[in-house]
Amino acid sequence: MKPPNLNLSISPKDTIMANKAITYLKRHPQNLPSLSPHFTPQAATYLLLTSQNNKSLILNFLNWANSKPHPFFTPHCQTLTLHILTRFNLFKTAQTLAQNLITSSNNTTSLVFNLLQETYHSCNSSSAVFDLLIKSYSQLNLIENAIHTLHLANRHGFSPGVLSYNSILDSILRNGADRLSIQHGNRVFNDMIHNNVSPNIYTYNVMIRGMVSAGNLDSGLRLIREMEAKGCLPNVVTYNTMITAYCKENKLEEAFGLLRIMAKNRVEPNLISYNAVINGLCSQGRMNETMEVIEEMNSNGLSPDCITYNTLVNGFCKDGNFHQALVLLHEMAGKGLSPNVVTYTTLINGMCKVKNLSRAMELLDHMRVRGLSPNERTFTTLVDGFCRQGLMNEAYKVLSEMIDSGFSPSVVTYNAIVNGFCCLGRVEEAVEVLKGMVDKGLFPDVVSYSTVISLFCRNGDLGKAFQMKVEMIEKGILPDVVTYSSLIQGLCQQRKLSEAFDLFREMLGRGLSPDEVTYTSLMNGYCVEGELSKALDLHDEMMHNGFLPDVVTYSVLINGLNKKARTREAKKLLLKLLYDESVPNDVTYNTLIENCSDNEFKSVVGLVKGFCMKGLMDEADQVFETMHQRNFKPDGAVYNLMIHGHCRRGNARKAYNMYTEMVRCGFVSHMVTVISLIKALSKDGMNDELSLVMQNILSSCTVNDAELPKALVQINFKEGNMDAVLTMLTEMANDGLLPDGGDYSRASASA
Repeated sequence: MKPPNLNLSISPKDTIMANKAITYLKRHPQNLPSLSPHFTPQAATYLLLTSQNNKSLILNFLNWANSKPHPFFTPHCQTLTLHILTRFNLFKTAQTLAQNLITSSNNTTSLVFNLLQETYHSCNSSSAVFDLLIKSYSQLNLIENAIHTLHLANRHGFSPGVLSYNSILDSILRNGADRLSIQHGNRVFNDMIHNNVSPNIYTYNVMIRGMVSAGNLDSGLRLIREMEAKGCLPNVVTYNTMITAYCKENKLEEAFGLLRIMAKNRVEPNLISYNAVINGLCSQGRMNETMEVIEEMNSNGLSPDCITYNTLVNGFCKDGNFHQALVLLHEMAGKGLSPNVVTYTTLINGMCKVKNLSRAMELLDHMRVRGLSPNERTFTTLVDGFCRQGLMNEAYKVLSEMIDSGFSPSVVTYNAIVNGFCCLGRVEEAVEVLKGMVDKGLFPDVVSYSTVISLFCRNGDLGKAFQMKVEMIEKGILPDVVTYSSLIQGLCQQRKLSEAFDLFREMLGRGLSPDEVTYTSLMNGYCVEGELSKALDLHDEMMHNGFLPDVVTYSVLINGLNKKARTREAKKLLLKLLYDESVPNDVTYNTLIENCSDNEFKSVVGLVKGFCMKGLMDEADQVFETMHQRNFKPDGAVYNLMIHGHCRRGNARKAYNMYTEMVRCGFVSHMVTVISLIKALSKDGMNDELSLVMQNILSSCTVNDAELPKALVQINFKEGNMDAVLTMLTEMANDGLLPDGGDYSRASASA
């Protein structure tokens, strides 16, 4: 065999050694160790070049060279091997070798590149080897080395392809989609275009994923439009990336829109698509709509998987519908899907939240019967559940079982126990748990300290609360908003407003934004001291900083205003709360009723309408009853609103009783109200009541032209054709053949 054409001299001894190694590699691999001490890099080079077309021999040589560190397998020999492996398309093996070469000491980016360049022509190689090297750097997160190699390859005419750019982009955007990484990714993307490398579907998908991960959904959409314009059609991964991002941002209508666009563009949604949408619906509590998505999945030939069911179970638990969550558990088993630890832990967590701990323990037993072992989260959930109900003995039993099962309780687990003792007011034991955590090698966090500080503040022991604040800072744990809010609340309760406001400034100085609790505590403090202007200034500041005052906040302000006889301002605040934010609680509602003058109360129709529109019929009933108690007779407008509201809430009996009272008082019902009542009575099968309402309506027709429609209504009613009855009554009302409660329309327009 002739020696290969090499730039370095190979001695006859090296040639003989190389040929002997080739024989051993082919027939006697067990003899290779005897050659190792005498095998030189020159012999290895000769072997690789003369055998570079023999795939099996090259792989056998690589196994020998990698079996342990061999001096003969120098970086020069490794780069030769890289060329050969890449030419055989053995990319995985080549990448492992490249990463070993990269991570070896003293192998700089320039050195590795120069070695590949020097050995390039000896192996009839291609630029694919540089793509592979760049990908190897990228996967090791050595992004700057990858970019340096890319520039070197371009400068020397090797023209790395789309694979190189994709691997760099993936590494940049995979390791943090923040503003800087997005800018870095855009520079690489633009460099790619500048070097006439066309982005492919993978490039765009990586870029879109990075954009939406950074919260820039508009840029993601722009890239989709750009790729479509360049003839690179989005695939299911593209759409799923955007759908998932929209769902995380609670933009479900946009997510559904993309599902429709997928169908239009003949891209079949997969389980990931539907699971993302279902998760979005569950996050918003729109559980009824999830069933529609499941039906669509089934019609497209897709069956829900464990992820789908776990998402639904979690959603129904959050919604308080534990019956449906348990139904899904049984449904999973019926469809051959095994509920896993996540499924059971979700259900156990739900039961703990509603204080049904016996059912939670039943689920734990059921889980074990199925051969599933609880994990750390399962145990911690149960510990927390028992602690929240003050059942500390039971909590410690679960903790003991957790340790026996091989799990080490985390800070979160012990925080649950700290919280349990604090809920019971047993502060000494809570502090002992904190000390015990340190003994076990765990460090209490800000939650641990804030929980105990809050209890000290509630007990009025501000000295110990501030002492604990100092202690946590000394241990490198900075107080958070909860810590400061607890301390501020404690100071306000002891009427130490000056100190509370100093702490408020300290909090701002640390860059912490106050929350609703902080503001409300200070407002209450100022209201107690009669300093309403300062309380109202804080309210304005709170709104300016993007925090929406809640019921407690408004109750504090309203009660403060009332004490200063500023009733009109109190009422304005309460009505703002009703229409703009949330619903007043009983205390706030009573405040309004007690402080409304007789003249103001006569115009309470607007308040009734507000409650009815929101479906808050208990509150509407309370207003209605208060009107009677204060000898203000409701007019026809109020009756119409109440009847319509109860019909919408499905309370046909209450609506009918109010209708009969309305008729007895001599008021005429609006046709919208009557039709709602007829629908509600028909739906509930209240046929006797329905007949009386129909009889009353038809007897009120005095126009001769109404005789024929009346007859048609009666015929359809007897035959049970309610759709025709309602249609006919609507037409009669439109034609003026039925009387209409004029008061209602005026109230609707003015309220």
